[in-house]
Amino acid sequence: MIRTGIFGGSFNPIHNGHINLAQHLLQEGEVDEIWLMVSPHNPLKETTSLWDENFRLQMAQIATADYENICASDFEFHLPRPNYTWKTLQELEKAHPNRSFSLIIGADNWLVFEKWANYKNILQNYPILIYPREGYPIQIQSLPTGVKFIEAPLFPWSSTQIREALDQQCDVSDMLHPQVIQLLKERNR
Repeated sequence: MIRTGIFGGSFNPIHNGHINLAQHLLQEGEVDEIWLMVSPHNPLKETTSLWDENFRLQMAQIATADYENICASDFEFHLPRPNYTWKTLQELEKAHPNRSFSLIIGADNWLVFEKWANYKNILQNYPILIYPREGYPIQIQSLPTGVKFIEAPLFPWSSTQIREALDQQCDVSDMLHPQVIQLLKERNR
């Protein structure tokens, strides 16, 4: 079985922190490959600042093109909406029986995990890897079986901060893949 980590997100836009985290998880041997699951819409978030899903997918594909074990996926684009992670994981298992799936989430998401639809189903059926997020402390000793906190580097920016920097025409060259920056310029972002 290929151990596939599902790293879901809006990727609005995808940034170097996302890629560096994926590389770290691969180097630590937690998974064999990582699929960045571009979400059309997170049911727990507002959509007012959400860029077009195909544009976000295109940026993610550009940012992952040079990595053998990291790819961008549009799997959730083809599921009924609103889409929920538990359903994505079930559909992934049906579509890819030669893979075992784990879920990669940030500490911020772990702290609201009980708000996720069918979160108990996820806990019972899939390993969960939690990565640190600044300002979201995790009590490692209280994590349930199958949930693992990964000591990973913190990255000092978020997609929200990058969108704000782009609006202010600030330099984001250390945060984004050069071809993503070029695409953003072409789209007047």
